[in-house]
Amino acid sequence: MKQSAVAIAVDNVTQRFRVIHERPDSLRELFTRFFRNNAQFHDFEAVSKVSFTVGKGEMVGIVGRNGSGKSTLLKIIAGVYRPTSGRVTVNGTIAPLIELGAGMHSELTGRENILINGLLMGYSKAEMKEREERIIDFSEIGEFIDVPIKQYSSGMYMRLAFSVATEVDPEILILDEILAVGDLPFQNKCFDRLRAFRASGKTILLVTHSMGNIVDFCDRAILMDHGRMMLDGSPKEVVEAFEAASLPHKHELVEAETS
Repeated sequence: MKQSAVAIAVDNVTQRFRVIHERPDSLRELFTRFFRNNAQFHDFEAVSKVSFTVGKGEMVGIVGRNGSGKSTLLKIIAGVYRPTSGRVTVNGTIAPLIELGAGMHSELTGRENILINGLLMGYSKAEMKEREERIIDFSEIGEFIDVPIKQYSSGMYMRLAFSVATEVDPEILILDEILAVGDLPFQNKCFDRLRAFRASGKTILLVTHSMGNIVDFCDRAILMDHGRMMLDGSPKEVVEAFEAASLPHKHELVEAETS
């Protein structure tokens, strides 16, 4: 990693959730179990003792199987979750795109949501009006911009959310698989914008199952498995390690071929 100012520092972070095995059938049963202290549950560490830093201007990919802790880690960095232990330091304004529709009000139109999101990011109404047409043009929403977004497809949600987040000019952009729902031409347009972001010194965290995007666009990559960080290295090195770990064992392959 090249020497640079730190945009994100994750220091020995653990995120623990309580998993309840039996759901009570009534409120009375819930209170009874609580006071008798016989509820069936266990603690699950979605992220366990993870530490790394991201330099300003870096694009870092995070890969791993479903359930490996990738999305939980991004939500901790974005401030959605407060870690059970450890510390996260973020230096700069942040725009997280970690859930389709997050930050959008379903009853409001696309145009109204542009304004609200801008105000929440600290921009004035006049500043968002000046950016509005650029956001609409990039999103390719067209006449649907004045339709309540509860009528949008997942692709339309993504296009509008990405357009707003990248137009309000954050210093740190966090993307969690949101680009996967867009069509290929729009994905290419998004990655062109991400290249421009990186060239201007922005920091980008990307969670994706597309190993090609990790190798083509990222400066570094991190491999997660069962909540732990297994590797922090070059994109090619991390992708090769992930793909090797994802292959069935040799005896499983032989068994499959002979069955």
